[in-house]
Amino acid sequence: MRVVGAVALRTMRCSRVSLRRLAPLSTEASKVEALCDEVCKLNVIELSQFLELFKERAGLKDSDMAMAAPMAMPLPAAAAPEAAEAAPVVEEREYWDIKLTGFDDKAKIKVIKEVRAMTGLGLKEAKEVVEGVPSVIKKEVKKDEADDVIKKLAELGAQAELE
Repeated sequence: MRVVGAVALRTMRCSRVSLRRLAPLSTEASKVEALCDEVCKLNVIELSQFLELFKERAGLKDSDMAMAAPMAMPLPAAAAPEAAEAAPVVEEREYWDIKLTGFDDKAKIKVIKEVRAMTGLGLKEAKEVVEGVPSVIKKEVKKDEADDVIKKLAELGAQAELE
């Protein structure tokens, strides 16, 4: 519960609770309710852009927002730290880097051509990448695409790994 002036307001996440129930009806309350309805319609990306614009126009820094956040809404992990310790969440990476770790000398030209085709590099740059093993040849690639690239390089006689 948060106290604003003489009126106590509960911090809620985009619920359909009307401010009329929580505070006396005023033009400010109806403006806030309308604004909340509009913000609740935003998707995550739009909300992020809105917050950045708000911070910029209000002259706020990230540190100002971080200091206000604990007062505005307590984090669920803070309410039950033993639950967070009991089941740690392991995030599956979505994007991977492909690292060329080696190649057969006989397949060097084929590997250079393939690296050039995959990366869009010129012949000289692709040759430098291949000769400079171990080196990252593609960054932030989805797992299935990265597996295909590694398989293709293996067929040509090169060794690559996900990083």
